[in-house]
Amino acid sequence: MTADFLIVGQGIAGSVLAWILDQRGCSVLVANDPTLPSASAVAAGIVNPLTGRKLVHTWKADELFPFLHQFYSQVEQALDVRFFHPKHIYRPFRSTAERNDYLALTANPDIARYVAQTVDDQLYSGFINNPYGGLEVTQAGWLDLNEFTRIIKGYFIRKSQYYEGVVSVNDLTVNDDFILWKDIKVNKVIFCDGVQARENPLFDWLPYNPVKGQILTAVVDDYPIKTIVNQGVFILPIRTGLVRIGATYSWHDLDWQTTDDGRSFLESKVQSILKIPYQIVAQQAGIRPSTKDRRPFIGIHPTKPSIGIFGGMGTKGVSLAPYLAEQFARYLLDQEELESEVNINRYVSLL
Repeated sequence: MTADFLIVGQGIAGSVLAWILDQRGCSVLVANDPTLPSASAVAAGIVNPLTGRKLVHTWKADELFPFLHQFYSQVEQALDVRFFHPKHIYRPFRSTAERNDYLALTANPDIARYVAQTVDDQLYSGFINNPYGGLEVTQAGWLDLNEFTRIIKGYFIRKSQYYEGVVSVNDLTVNDDFILWKDIKVNKVIFCDGVQARENPLFDWLPYNPVKGQILTAVVDDYPIKTIVNQGVFILPIRTGLVRIGATYSWHDLDWQTTDDGRSFLESKVQSILKIPYQIVAQQAGIRPSTKDRRPFIGIHPTKPSIGIFGGMGTKGVSLAPYLAEQFARYLLDQEELESEVNINRYVSLL
């Protein structure tokens, strides 16, 4: 048996890359170890073109956001499913001064294109603490990551191109032009295994900077707000009466365990925003595969041309993966150049 690509890891990065290569006509094997924890399995999946207290324009937002909306919608149409939910993000102002600062920022056309012209603050005021009003960020939304990865898994299972289990570097017989794995001849192996890439001897030289994050799931009765609310923490309605609250950021204690401190932090934040009672029903933790320079790790190993990596998406995998997977596919199949900011060649001196 032969295959064009073996994709190792089926979180957001592996799922998107596998789909794009498959749609380009490549034979793609997807391998995933279900015993390994996955950041995608616990991430909220929010996409947001304006982040932080200063409405920072997300890196390459003008390219990423039209592309991601089109990409996820096309997959939904192709498979007759629903997992992507475009929504505005409502950001209540903390003070009159902040309101004035934000309104001044929205005079910039690069920011203004992602801000709704009018906002119905009264719609929120019975449920959200917003005495100074707020603004709404457009072109945002959330991807149901568990549903998306489940559907992509099912797609490759139906094609008999899915393997559930471990793919170890030691299992690969590496040649310059191909790789042998389990009697299968593969043209290229692409590792999309998130934070586990730090343990991969082929890529352990890349400077990851993992970030632990925790989110809560809560029942909120009679909560009619359909948008995502964000003020220090987000409140994401995932279905009637159920919301996610997040997220924490920690660069230490890098394990997959939830903590009382994480829960207390999120509850203290949400209590200052949410006016109505809620009940926490779940808490999850994950480790995001962030990098030192906050740019993904994409490319072919500098000395092993049949092995590549597509990872390091950090907290923005849902928004980054479609555009960058398309770019990587063009690099792999059409010999187009990879963007230097994401190409792992920028760190080849560390090898």
